[in-house]
Amino acid sequence: MSLTDILSPSDIAAALRDCQAPDSFSPKKFFQISGMSKKSSSQLKEIFRILDNDQSGFIEEDELKYFLQRFECGARVLTASETKTFLATADHDGDGKIGAEGISLFIYR
Repeated sequence: MSLTDILSPSDIAAALRDCQAPDSFSPKKFFQISGMSKKSSSQLKEIFRILDNDQSGFIEEDELKYFLQRFECGARVLTASETKTFLATADHDGDGKIGAEGISLFIYR
């Protein structure tokens, strides 16, 4: 399964266009534009599984910086500032990684 099986390719493209410039990435806005914020809990878990590059059950900081590239291989890498902000916002237990439940809670708030 791929992200385009769950999310519209045109929505993904729009979300990526919105954050092309360095330090312009807003996770909340990206989730809204890409359509992730409208998906069910089970669909978000599947999206999370696809984004979890090493299949560890968590998205760690080193994976998070490549977040946009999981949607399109030519997308930019998140800046260190964007990565740290994203991690701090979605890491609800402070362990330095984001679990599937953490990303779901973040998307729906």
